[in-house]
Amino acid sequence: MRKNYPRFTLRISDEMLQKIGSIASNNGRTKNKEIEFLLKRHIAEYERLYGPIKNDLER
Repeated sequence: MRKNYPRFTLRISDEMLQKIGSIASNNGRTKNKEIEFLLKRHIAEYERLYGPIKNDLER
């Protein structure tokens, strides 16, 4: 069952979108899931360096 995630518009160049598409295809993911994976990895690295980020749901 899918969750009702908020929608977010991302504006990036055609070249970058094509490259993300190639990477996603190689990893067996959609472009959306590849971007989500990259963001999660970046957030985890940021929190490793600087500590947890509190979101509005935790306040």
